[in-house]
Amino acid sequence: MPPAGTWLRSTPFVALIAAALALSLVLGVGFLAVHRLRDLRGAAVEAPAVPLSDAQAEQQVLDAARQFVGAGRLKTATGSYLLMSCKNADEPPYQGAIYLNFDVPPLARTPGYFTEIVAALTELGWTEGQSPTNHPGGRTLTRDGVSAIFYPNPDIAGRGTLQLYGECRDVTDHRMDTTGWTDITDRLHG
Repeated sequence: MPPAGTWLRSTPFVALIAAALALSLVLGVGFLAVHRLRDLRGAAVEAPAVPLSDAQAEQQVLDAARQFVGAGRLKTATGSYLLMSCKNADEPPYQGAIYLNFDVPPLARTPGYFTEIVAALTELGWTEGQSPTNHPGGRTLTRDGVSAIFYPNPDIAGRGTLQLYGECRDVTDHRMDTTGWTDITDRLHG
């Protein structure tokens, strides 16, 4: 009978242990590599299953802006539109964005006015979210992939600001385009 423990030093046992360790190492490295590649891109910037055209991305936020102007009875609303990258400075995918300015009542009545806006828009299917932390007195609403943040403008008394952001689903490459904000004030009613 062989001495105790010699089977641990046998060639077949050492080969089996080495193979098990090598397989574990290969699977572990493969797992980390696959998840690291996904983390670099992230689900928010992957190509969407159903992309939007440039016109659809603009229409998505323009329709939302019109709802705010109409249902919220925003007075003297002015707005600008931009197609902006969701990934970095200029790479696809893109989303439509609108910045809108409007009159608000005196400071003491602004919270009540914002509550009226929220009530009017929740009747149209918008859902209120958490208050934006970097805009005191502001409100957040979402609907159909569009996010809206509105708040009293800290730089101009008597004015409010509305920021609308559409879905990151426009995959047209605009890296070589000249871009800038486009005035859409005349398109806010309708």
